[in-house]
Amino acid sequence: MFTEAVIESLDQEGRGVAHVEGKAAFIEDAVPGESVFYSAYRKEPKYELGKAERIRRSSPMRVAPRCSYFGTCGGCSMQHLDAKAQVAAKQRILEDNLWHIGKVKAEMLLPAIYGPAWEYRQRARLAVHYVAKKGAVLVGFHEKRSSFVADMQSCEILPRRISELLNPLRELINGLSLRERIPQLEFAAGEAADVLVLRILDVLNNADRKLLKTFADLHRLQFYLQPGGRESAYAFYPERLPGLYYTLPEYNLTLAFHPTEYTQVNHAMNRVLVRRAMQLLDPVPGEKIADLFCGLGNFTLPAARSGAMVTGIEGDTELVRRAAENAARNGLLETTDFHVANLFEVTEASMASYGRFDKMLLDPPRDGAVAVVKALGDSAPSRIVYISCNPATLARDAAVLVHVKSYQLKAAGVINMFPHTSHIESIALFEEAK
Repeated sequence: MFTEAVIESLDQEGRGVAHVEGKAAFIEDAVPGESVFYSAYRKEPKYELGKAERIRRSSPMRVAPRCSYFGTCGGCSMQHLDAKAQVAAKQRILEDNLWHIGKVKAEMLLPAIYGPAWEYRQRARLAVHYVAKKGAVLVGFHEKRSSFVADMQSCEILPRRISELLNPLRELINGLSLRERIPQLEFAAGEAADVLVLRILDVLNNADRKLLKTFADLHRLQFYLQPGGRESAYAFYPERLPGLYYTLPEYNLTLAFHPTEYTQVNHAMNRVLVRRAMQLLDPVPGEKIADLFCGLGNFTLPAARSGAMVTGIEGDTELVRRAAENAARNGLLETTDFHVANLFEVTEASMASYGRFDKMLLDPPRDGAVAVVKALGDSAPSRIVYISCNPATLARDAAVLVHVKSYQLKAAGVINMFPHTSHIESIALFEEAK
């Protein structure tokens, strides 16, 4: 039996929000303004989770999903919603989080940044599963709300050349002796090479090695093998290629990376994000700038291009090494320095040990940067640009900056880094109160 509901808004997971008989209902595949009939798959005293089964009154924002696996595959959650409406919903979620969690409002809402809506993912982690009953291998994202691997033969958000490899990859892995010992593969694209990283839990035999080499030659890609943790991945075949890198042409920069290292999945949108971050940060020669959670130098090096002295701090030793290499490659060793530090345990004293910074850029993971903002002391920077992948932790940290550290939230906005998903990338500008 289905229940009728009128959809009021979207939540942070891209589900329609309604209120039915005194409790909240979060309904997948529903669009604001619609009347839907839904089935509940989880019921709690104060809320329930469900899925739209029939649309009684459709919204003009509803569109036909482009992917035939939408609804089953868990990779996307918003293909049924117009692209501009997706961004508007994300902007509203950002504002709601800032207000309801942080009790702050931005003085100015930045125009949302759009980009390619399809074939945009330059890296992805795909699950692999051998189905003994069918004698076949599945390669894809997990199914929605499930640990099962979606039986998908194409993907609209992967580059077409990689989407077209899904079936050949299934056949390749099915022909390997250790097909039951490969739980995942990772794809990473650079501007001159594509890499596939196979997670292997056993040893390849000679026939396996020959199959992988033939596949790599045929499809012009490079295989890495990963027998253990992320750091164990190594080039298998061909052993030498141009290497993975992406460029930031506006700043005349080339940044190299290892296939298992973190980079933004959407290179086109990353270029626009870097431009906006630099516009807000406004680095000038002679300034001292801190780039915290600096990774491999994605923001450090553009800021240093201005002539500012930039200190990059990051908890991952390998990323710090890569950032220094990228600085050297781009002729920026004189205006950069890099340090390894656990920024989740930083204190006012440890922050002060780096000296005073005029400006700061933060680009933390989903957990946010609460230890950093609490550690800002008397010599705190006058301007902070905060790039966030989680509006809830951004809002929490904004509350500290505004209500405790006396900053003003001058501007905030979203970047649609992950179209058709509920992931919200945003940027915010804080300035010292005058």
